Amino acid sequence: MQLANTMQSAYPMPRANPPFKVAAFLSNLPLFRELDRDEISRIAAATLQIDAPRGTVLFRRGDVCTGFHIVIYGQIKLALHAEQGGEKVMEILGEGQSFGEAVMFLEKPYMVTAEALIDSKLLHVARTAVFAELDRDPQLARRLLASLSMRLHHLVRDLESYTLHSGTQRVIGYLLGLVDDPEAGSVTLELPVRKNIISSCLNLTHEHFSRILHGLDTAGLISMHNQQIRIPDIAKLHDHTA
Repeated sequence: MQLANTMQSAYPMPRANPPFKVAAFLSNLPLFRELDRDEISRIAAATLQIDAPRGTVLFRRGDVCTGFHIVIYGQIKLALHAEQGGEKVMEILGEGQSFGEAVMFLEKPYMVTAEALIDSKLLHVARTAVFAELDRDPQLARRLLASLSMRLHHLVRDLESYTLHSGTQRVIGYLLGLVDDPEAGSVTLELPVRKNIISSCLNLTHEHFSRILHGLDTAGLISMHNQQIRIPDIAKLHDHTA
């Protein structure tokens, strides 16, 4: 008995993580911020928590959509896959971002495949709960429309970049988009995802993307080490044109 007590004090039992508060998380999202406590509680009751280790496929193109997802933490890739095995990455989503709303309203199957790039945690909000709250509160419809409009604006901006900008301009724009303080003289960045995923997002082949990075490195505009990119002069990189 004495030995058991000694061991217990030397090796305390690990504490369980506190339960995730779904309602509190939802109430802090712009989409649901103006809902009252009862409305949030009803939606939270119809919301599932999903632990998605790296490589987890949340859904595939053609699967039935029963709601939409919100990222608590992690990175989720939305992509199109060709029969020949090619992949076009549409979006990389992170903390607080949602996806699947448009397909949910259309009541059609998913048009893309969603995969966790790193260990992630998400919420899945049931379509039935959202539709019920829309019937009760038309203001929620306006916020959902605003969210979908922002997503459309983002996709149109990407399309504009693909068609009007050179590959070098796209890569420079992407790198500058990672800079927190554009007024800083220099900065060291960590690429948030693998280079092949970034190249697909920019509508470039992996080889073309690598050549552009090498060219910028040779020109002294950046320096590379694995996933780390150093920009010695942000203004100079911004002014560079292909």
